[in-house]
Parts: sequence; structure tokens; C-alpha cells
Amino acid sequence: MNKIHSSPAELFAPLGVDLGEGRNPAGLICAANESRFTAGHYSEPLTAYTVGWKDPEQVDAILQRLFPEVPVSRRFEFKKADNAQAFLSELDDIRPIGSPFKRVEYTGSTANEKTLNKGLTVRIDHDQCDDLEAEKTLTIDRLLQRLARNELRRGIALLEANDTTAGAVFSKTTNPDGLIRAMLVAGANITGIRPNVLVYGEAAWDLRLDAYEDPARVQPTNRADKTPEELARYFMVDLVEIVKARYQSSASAKAVIVPTTVYGYLAMQGMGKDDPSAVKRFTSQSRGGQRYGVYVVEHEKFTDISVELYSNIVATGLGIVTRTITTS
Repeated sequence: MNKIHSSPAELFAPLGVDLGEGRNPAGLICAANESRFTAGHYSEPLTAYTVGWKDPEQVDAILQRLFPEVPVSRRFEFKKADNAQAFLSELDDIRPIGSPFKRVEYTGSTANEKTLNKGLTVRIDHDQCDDLEAEKTLTIDRLLQRLARNELRRGIALLEANDTTAGAVFSKTTNPDGLIRAMLVAGANITGIRPNVLVYGEAAWDLRLDAYEDPARVQPTNRADKTPEELARYFMVDLVEIVKARYQSSASAKAVIVPTTVYGYLAMQGMGKDDPSAVKRFTSQSRGGQRYGVYVVEHEKFTDISVELYSNIVATGLGIVTRTITTS
């Protein structure tokens, strides 16, 4: 019998449409229909398997670093950051004798949001696998990888939609790191807090290296040798991340998730829903109190595996700064 272990083409294939129970072809990954996520289909053992899952492509780890989780209930409210009020200042705070202190008031807006139920389904045809139980865990791996990639794409799209952007030239006559340092200062001037995360698209990082390695550079330096960790110390940020992940953009082509761009923003690890931050990835527990939920629908000749999660990536404040990188 043939196995249906995932190939790179299958992992990157465009999503299909969930045709409903008993109708999807084997191997098709589709956006799961809500009817699949019922208590009767919930699998506690396979959900437990997701707890120890490690993404071999590290997309999930990148997602956690760039958009840290903030646990919330399904429906929640949070305070939108009012950066101006946090940095108000005056010189008339001296209390005159017999008079009260100067009274000040802080106002802010409260936003209501909810986490969104997301999920994917794959059908396993029993005639195409030797070991059904092993195939179930391999299928869950595929779906977890894909869900993580979807979330990362949503996060980057959110940065693009809410940023303050400008261009930057990385060449033998410019100082790429100095330009990004100036971008961080611009972000701090907007919010009063220096961005702590820098995200380089793979192409932007390569252009940085090309600029510093150019043999015609007027002032040769060894900056091309600096690691992301060394650059993080130089920039006074917590993280410099180079994102190389890709997705299937058409039937015959792949595209990078992060374009030729550098992003800077504030995203603290371990923060709460009301902490100052430019972006937050709110998450809720699935059935069984876990990050993911796994559902299994058994039929005589095939098995449907569905994986779900609850999340919502939200721009909660200002200060997302971006530089689109060119060579001239």
C-alpha cells in the first residue's frame, strides 16, 4: 500500500474548500467546516500529542518570538495604549500653601474583541496508508505547521497595515545599521518607548550583507560578520529576527512571508492584555484547555483529522516603523 506522508508540495499547496463530511478527496488540506468541531469528534489523546509538538521548520517558534501570546477568554476587552498621556509633563506641580495638588485625569479607550476560531482538515484514505495511527500524528504535524505559517502571515500583514513606513538605501555608500538605528529612534519618538523587536526579511538581510561586503566600499568594516544577537545589543533591542519562511503564492511559485523590509515595534514577552505594546496575539484555550484541539471523524474507508485554535492578532498601539530596502 502507498503512504500519504506529506511532501513539500502538499505542505505548501493552496487551501481547498471543505465540501462537508464524506465529500473531500484524500490528502486535501481545507479550511475546516464548523460542524467538524463537536464534542463527539474531540480526541483527547491526539490533542495531548500537540502539547509536545516541535515545528521542524521553526515557523511556530518565530511566531512566538515576533507575536507573543497573551492568554484571554473567548471574548475580552483591553485598553488601547494612549502614548501621549503616558508622557505628559508639567512644571506647575508645586502645591501652594492651603491649596490642593493640581488635579490631572487620564482617559483612554477600551476595545472589545474576541479570539477567532481557526482550523484545517485533512482526509486520510485507509487504502493509502499502512499504519493509520502513525498517519494521524503525521497529519497533525502537517496541519500544525500550516496553521503556524498562516498565523505568521497574518502578523506580518498586520504590521504592513499599521506601520509608519519609509525607504532606506543599503549600498556601499550608506550605513545600513545606522539607517535602522535612526528608524528605531523614530519609533521611540512616536510612542516614547524604543521598539524592542527588529524583523528583517531575508532579502533585506542579504542587501545589508552586500552593502558591507562590497569591495568598493569607501570605509570597509567587519559589520557583515555581526550575528543577530550582536546586532540586538548594538541596537539596544531584545530581538533581531531574520525571517526566511515561505508560502505557496500560486500553483507554481513560492513567495517569502516577509518582503524586502525591516520592521521595528514593541512586543514584550509575557505581557498582559493591557500592557503597552504595538501588537498582541490574543489566544484562548481550545476544548480540553490546550492551545490546539484535535478532532477525528471516523468512516468505514477514511478518517478526517481536524485541528483548531483560537487567536486574534491585533494592533493595540502606535509605533510600528518600517523601512523598505532598496540598493539605490
